[in-house]
Amino acid sequence: MKRALTIAGSDCSGGAGIQADLKTFAAFKVFGMSAITAIVAENTVGVQAVYDLPVDIVIEQIKSCVDDIGTDAVKIGMLSNPEIVIAVSDYIREIKLPNVVVDPVMVAKSGDPLLTEQARETVKKHLLPLATVITPNKFEAEVLTGMKLNSLLDFKEAAGQLKETGCGWVVVKGGHLTGDNAIDVIFDGDNFTELPARFIDTRHTHGTGCTFSSAIAAGLAKEYETIDAISKAKEYITEAIRENPGLGHGHGPTNHLTGVRSNW
Repeated sequence: MKRALTIAGSDCSGGAGIQADLKTFAAFKVFGMSAITAIVAENTVGVQAVYDLPVDIVIEQIKSCVDDIGTDAVKIGMLSNPEIVIAVSDYIREIKLPNVVVDPVMVAKSGDPLLTEQARETVKKHLLPLATVITPNKFEAEVLTGMKLNSLLDFKEAAGQLKETGCGWVVVKGGHLTGDNAIDVIFDGDNFTELPARFIDTRHTHGTGCTFSSAIAAGLAKEYETIDAISKAKEYITEAIRENPGLGHGHGPTNHLTGVRSNW
C-alpha cells in the first residue's frame, strides 16, 4: 500500500488541515500519516485560536513516521512560523523525502491570517525550492510574487516567477477568478497548461486548498505522472465541492468521501 505524510496544522472542525488531508489520502486508498505543526481551533466561520507546537515535537513526529513506515509522498500545509519552516525544510533536504507538495497556506477561508509575514519569506526561500509541486491560490500567489492577479495572463506571469524559486511544478489555482470556469494554470518550466472546471457557486469551500494538494500528493504516491496527479486532484476537489454536505454556518466543508462507496 502506498503511503503519504501530511505536515500541517490541525482543524478541529474537520474540514481543512490535517483532518482533511487524512480523509483525502483514505479516499485515494493511500495510507495516511500526520505531523501536526499547530493546533488550530477553527470552524466554518473563523479561527478562534492557534497554538504552535514546539519545533522539536514537529520534527520528532516526522521522524517517527519516516523511520518506521516510510512515505511515498509528502504534503506540507500550515507552517506558521519561520523556525518550523526552516526545521522542516532542513529535515526534508537532509533525508531527501520524495514527492513534496507544498500548499503555501497563508490565510483561512474566513480571512484570518495563518502565517506571519516573516514566515512567508522563509517559505519562499527555504521550502519552495524543495517542492515537486506548489499549489498557491490567487491571493497566496499575489503575496509570494508581489503582483496583482486579475487574469489568466497574470496567472501565467506569476507561475513563471514562482518557478524561479526552484520548485518543480507550479499550479496557480483559479477558483477566485470571476467567470463560468475555475481555471488552474499549471507550469512545469517549459509549458503552460490550463485546467478548467465548471465554477460551482457555493459557500461550501472550506479546506479546498488542503484537499486539492493532498489529492496531488496521493496521486504522486501512487506513481501517477505529475500532470495526471494534478488532473485527478482537480476532478476530485470539483466533485467534493459539488457534493458538499451542507454543514456549518459559514464556509462549509467539502465532501471528502466523494466517489467512495461502501457496502456498510
